[in-house]
Amino acid sequence: MKTLKSIVLFAILLCFGFNVSLAQQRYQVHVDEVKPSMAAEYEQISKEFIEACKKHKPETSWITAVTSDLRYMSVTPMENFADLDKNIYEGMAKAMGDDFGKLFERFNKCYDSHYDYVLNLSESLTYMPDGISQTQEGKNNRRYYFIHHTPENGKNLYDAIKAVKELFASKNSKMYYRVYHSGFGSKDNFFLVAVSSKDDVDHAQMSKANDALLGEEAGKVFGNMMKYASKFEEFSGSVRPDLGYSGN
Repeated sequence: MKTLKSIVLFAILLCFGFNVSLAQQRYQVHVDEVKPSMAAEYEQISKEFIEACKKHKPETSWITAVTSDLRYMSVTPMENFADLDKNIYEGMAKAMGDDFGKLFERFNKCYDSHYDYVLNLSESLTYMPDGISQTQEGKNNRRYYFIHHTPENGKNLYDAIKAVKELFASKNSKMYYRVYHSGFGSKDNFFLVAVSSKDDVDHAQMSKANDALLGEEAGKVFGNMMKYASKFEEFSGSVRPDLGYSGN
């Protein structure tokens, strides 16, 4: 059985070799696509679950981000793929008994779809000259850019995004961002660009100043990037500290 698991894991690494080469840190992302009418109830149940975690202390942590289309994304750092095999809530479930299952029965009424995948941070594409961090003090507002691509254009798009970073760096841009690449379990291939700001007004002002700073060069660089994109999506969102947990 151990040999079989090793072969399967090796096959996964081969299939996602491009992802692995980009990744300095991996995250397990759990996505709940919450019904608009159930958002308030979903958040209340989430807070009850967090209180239960504080009491029973499972060894895990996550931050939660919410997009404008009500995708609640719980993001947990991974040490390796073996983390996916761990039942981190086993002790908590035993201690809570039926109450544990009832919490998730209530969760299930809040969405028609939920799923997990691995997201890989790419330090080589991320532009944060002062140091990379998922969260920044006072900047919980987010703008998410999903740049989808076909397998054949993965390397070309990587190079094009690298050129964007080089342009930002050459102009000493103050618009910082993180770049992630989809990994094991994702529905398709994409790069995710995350930009932090204080609020929507702050983002708009920062974006306007950045456009002026980059000037005409930006048109060519961004145009080349979009040439390799199969789909482009933009979502506003926010990090929700009240829906996160740190038990490590």
